[in-house]
Amino acid sequence: MKSAVRVLPLAVLAALAFGCSTQQTTDSSSASPSTGAASPGAQSGAAPSSGVASGAMGDQRSAAALAKRSVYYDFDKSDLRPEARPVIEANARYLLAHPDVKARVEGNADERGSAEYNLALGQRRSDGVLKAMTLLGVPANHMEAVSFGKEKPKAAGHDETAWSENRRSDIVYPQ
Repeated sequence: MKSAVRVLPLAVLAALAFGCSTQQTTDSSSASPSTGAASPGAQSGAAPSSGVASGAMGDQRSAAALAKRSVYYDFDKSDLRPEARPVIEANARYLLAHPDVKARVEGNADERGSAEYNLALGQRRSDGVLKAMTLLGVPANHMEAVSFGKEKPKAAGHDETAWSENRRSDIVYPQ
């Protein structure tokens, strides 16, 4: 009974955090890129060691998700996509298992839009990831949400391929 009381609120909160948005888009150029092309692997720096590499298929998936530390967004959106879930959950598990480690969630935007607008959009994106990780049990004082707007692009270029790489939140473990 006790475990059900603990799990149920977390399940409800996680469902709320990863729920679908009913907001409509008016931009026809906001087609979602393919999952494989827009979701590259590990960010700069090595992924934190998590102790989950025991050989079981579930553990291998957890380690692979932990190696990915970027969450990607549709054009002009800050809603979390369903494919962000394993990345956020793996990083939340890592932070829960390592209470001495802190993370920074860096929100980014593509080059379109003013600097002020993109800073605000990047902040909404980083705040959304931080909220989802908090709902998964990570203490808020172990994370920080910041925005770089369009000032820290991952991909050079002025096309949808580059823009889709730059619309992201990165989970960073400062040394």
